[in-house]
Amino acid sequence: MPGHNAAYDTLFAPGRLTLGLMTPLGSDAGAQPDPGQATALARLAEAQGFAALWARDVPLMVPQRSPADTTAPQASAVDDPFVWLTLLAGATSRIAIGLAAAVLPLRHPLHIAKAALSLERVSNGRFVLGLGSGDRPEEFAAFGAVLEQRAQVFRERWPLLRAALSPDAQERALMLQQVGYPVLPAPAARIPMLVVGSARQSLQWIAEHADGWATYHREEATQEGRIGLWQHALRQKLGSARKPFVQSAQLQLLEDPAAPATPLELGLRGGSAAVRDYLQRMHVLGVDHVMFNLSGGRPAAEVIEQIGAEIIPALSAQPSG
Repeated sequence: MPGHNAAYDTLFAPGRLTLGLMTPLGSDAGAQPDPGQATALARLAEAQGFAALWARDVPLMVPQRSPADTTAPQASAVDDPFVWLTLLAGATSRIAIGLAAAVLPLRHPLHIAKAALSLERVSNGRFVLGLGSGDRPEEFAAFGAVLEQRAQVFRERWPLLRAALSPDAQERALMLQQVGYPVLPAPAARIPMLVVGSARQSLQWIAEHADGWATYHREEATQEGRIGLWQHALRQKLGSARKPFVQSAQLQLLEDPAAPATPLELGLRGGSAAVRDYLQRMHVLGVDHVMFNLSGGRPAAEVIEQIGAEIIPALSAQPSG
């Protein structure tokens, strides 16, 4: 069976923890990012050694805020992720581009497949597809979908999407049986399909069907437990096979490299030494890739350069958990 594409090898290099960035970078909340600035920051991230650039799928501008936030809810003006990632792919040549995550219950799997195969081709094998089940009632109502059925719909749509994206003739047979025609020719390699969040599925289901699991930042002891559950699910379904564990994290990187780490909601604040130590601990526990969502108000280019100079060089080969 054909192996995974170049993006998978970039993100999940054996013995290394890699870093990614959630985009857009450096934009005020609610404002649309400037494409020129976005492409310049993408090239800078690639030059500084980041492994991936990520984008979100936010269908509607629904005002939201976190439970701990006391400010007024704000709506995010997020461009279509496939179009946005095509922009970033065209500005770069090596860095992986990932979607975290397409809302599968709100998108027909053939539409996702068409966009994913196109992006895989124009990026020369650098695309990673994350998939989630969605959680905004307003969006489900607007699209005529039933929020309470999203777990079932996610499971039902997964096999057709997998078949449409597969390079393997046996796997593609399901698409031809159900649809009659391919959406595009088969890719040269497997496009990684990650489950982002739980998608309201069991870890056993994710371990069996997905190419990896992406979840959220948690306090270290709690995350260690989650990683243990993931590894147990893999052993149950696949024996000795291993699949990657990805986590996101809010990051406020301070200018002082020696500043201690303090917790943020879904992340941490601190200097580069403390962040580096945290990442090395997480890698030992079994984390393969961390996607940072930068916050704190510092210029994005400045933070990217500091991470590239003071953190990424230290994330060299070391044994993982």
